[in-house]
Amino acid sequence: MSVSYENSKIVFQGIKSAGITSLSALPETWLGLLLQQADRDPDVTLIQVAKEEEAIGIAAGAYFAGERHVLLMQNHGFLAAINGIVSGAQLYRIPLLMLITMRGEWEEFNPWQVPMGSIVDPVLKLCEAEVYRVREPGEVAGIAERAVQQTFGDERIVAMVLSQQLIGRKVWTK
Repeated sequence: MSVSYENSKIVFQGIKSAGITSLSALPETWLGLLLQQADRDPDVTLIQVAKEEEAIGIAAGAYFAGERHVLLMQNHGFLAAINGIVSGAQLYRIPLLMLITMRGEWEEFNPWQVPMGSIVDPVLKLCEAEVYRVREPGEVAGIAERAVQQTFGDERIVAMVLSQQLIGRKVWTK
């Protein structure tokens, strides 16, 4: 399975059109094409982090500076950042928008991804996050608009969870 260039482009345009001006991410394969677009766009600031928990502090700083910021991470990164999410954003009611790519779902080829993928939704619920699942390219723009409005208008923790089927594309071999 490889990453879909077209769907990565649609996701980037969706979050940009919804008013996102900066984003932070740990560079990784499933986000690579999306991060390339952010890096090339002069209207968007891309901040690369060494670990996902750093991005929580960056997002808080961006919020206090009046920027609309999004954290991009794989579901493993979300789980690794839980301390910052709970003891930072949730405790102090700091709006936090996360774009989480899923592994462990649709035609997953790595068996160790499945257990991690199965606990993302329950953990998001414990974080009191509003969750928007994005499965189709046509859903991205509308969901991004609602997610940005809810995050920054209602000052909430919101997760746009991108399905493995949306980000990945099957490579057929003979």
